[in-house]
Amino acid sequence: MSASNTDPYTQSPTTGVVRTYDFTIARGTVAPDGYQRSMMLINGQYPGPTIEANWGDTIQVTVHNQIANPEEGTTMHWHGFLQQYSQWEDGVPGVSQCPIAPGSSFTYRFKASLYGSSWYHSHYSAQYAGGLWGPLIVHGPTNVAYDVDLGPVTLNDYYHRDYFSILEGVMGTDRTKFRPASDNNLINGKMNFDCSSIADGASCTSNAGLSTFQFTSGKTHRLRLINTSAASIQKFSIDNHTMTVMAHDYVPLEPYDTTVVTLGVGQRTDVVVRATGRPTDAYWMRSTLSSGQCTEPGNQPYALATIYYEKSNTSAVPNSIAQVDNTSPCANDALSKSIPLYKIASGSPATTADIEVNFGLNATGHFVWTMNNSTFRSNYNDPLLLLAKTGNTSYPYNAERNVYDFNSNSSIRIHLKNRTPTSHPMHLHGHNMFVLAEGTGDWDGSTIVNPNNPNRRDTQIMQANGYLVIQWDSDNPGIWPLHCHIAWHVSGGLHVNILERPADIRRLGIPSTMYQQCRDWAAYTGKNVVAQIDSGL
Repeated sequence: MSASNTDPYTQSPTTGVVRTYDFTIARGTVAPDGYQRSMMLINGQYPGPTIEANWGDTIQVTVHNQIANPEEGTTMHWHGFLQQYSQWEDGVPGVSQCPIAPGSSFTYRFKASLYGSSWYHSHYSAQYAGGLWGPLIVHGPTNVAYDVDLGPVTLNDYYHRDYFSILEGVMGTDRTKFRPASDNNLINGKMNFDCSSIADGASCTSNAGLSTFQFTSGKTHRLRLINTSAASIQKFSIDNHTMTVMAHDYVPLEPYDTTVVTLGVGQRTDVVVRATGRPTDAYWMRSTLSSGQCTEPGNQPYALATIYYEKSNTSAVPNSIAQVDNTSPCANDALSKSIPLYKIASGSPATTADIEVNFGLNATGHFVWTMNNSTFRSNYNDPLLLLAKTGNTSYPYNAERNVYDFNSNSSIRIHLKNRTPTSHPMHLHGHNMFVLAEGTGDWDGSTIVNPNNPNRRDTQIMQANGYLVIQWDSDNPGIWPLHCHIAWHVSGGLHVNILERPADIRRLGIPSTMYQQCRDWAAYTGKNVVAQIDSGL
């Protein structure tokens, strides 16, 4: 099998190997940038442990919810996996499952049907902004030769306040808190922080330390860039080096060179870098939060890591100069650049829908996001997939669940119209979508970029005051979220659910553990009030 001649959606292997992980989620005290604070941790780690598998393996993860003081439910989502024949393993509370109750455990089991670089994260409220995420790597065929795989390079904005306190402001009535600014920017969970700016009396250690990478002169190195931010667009570069883009999300690409990689929240880009420096050289690796009205604010937007060549002085600080960034602040590379290696034509859609994205104040004066004038809200106790399994696909009692029923149509095209002055990284579950067109202003209704082999990925930045046209084949019966991946935006309701082939959902063999999970959650909520102050996702 190769990246260029194997259809990843119909020809993935089955190895019979099970990769088993055990996660305990609990609060703990850490200081990734020197500022000490309580966070939610996975096995006591931030970021969480890296999951690794080979293409075609089965990944099995048992999650133990030990969150206390206060207690919270939780789930885990495996970003970018299609979950064909395992739709109930997608990890979205109120959509594919009930939450994991405090003191309870749940085991996820699904096939690594795609390969490349990704991450996993909680999909319960904005918990992943509070620490619940980690890298997920699936090894498979390669389309660009390299000598060394340096593994995941996570890039994330970082907040010193707990996620729930931030969320109270985002979901409140004080307009000054609708767009919270992050406090720092991290590479692989590390960055220094100026502790002299601390005014809250917290324990803080300046110069806490940076992540470090080693290059070997003359060798080529693969870096798996993953934007695990809560809200921010990342601009990644390496001083004095050119990167060859080989894949984005779980899609291998025809390689192209760049000096700056743009990643919206949830996006991944795999690059290969030739070490063209001398054996004694040292360089800065950088990731900078994009700025302006079209993205979310950051008080300290500059993340650094060090790259030392094999004979360099590792106690010395690099003195290299940053690349010039001429890219658009809030847009991915042009669609014409991002050409999938395995060619698939989009064809004409069987059905289409227009969805307008906007924001405003609800009847009580609270800030919300809308899709076609409707704000999403999850019902943790009644997952949509389990309702659809029984034939209930109308949800007349709760229009806020934002379900779009596309019935048995063989393919779906959605034209998203952004009526807001900020960008949105739009993520579709259950599919790699064709990205047919995107830009500012209004789509002309006909222009499609490279229709015989359009860009494919699971997350795409929709530009401020712009549009995004996506399409996919309806080959995965289920209820699939389509949402902005900015934590504060999806908390505010910027989410719809795609109901795909409901008749076939009724034939799915949903395991009894999913129903037991809901009984456990119902028992917990029967005795405890759940503080759901947002959409729930």
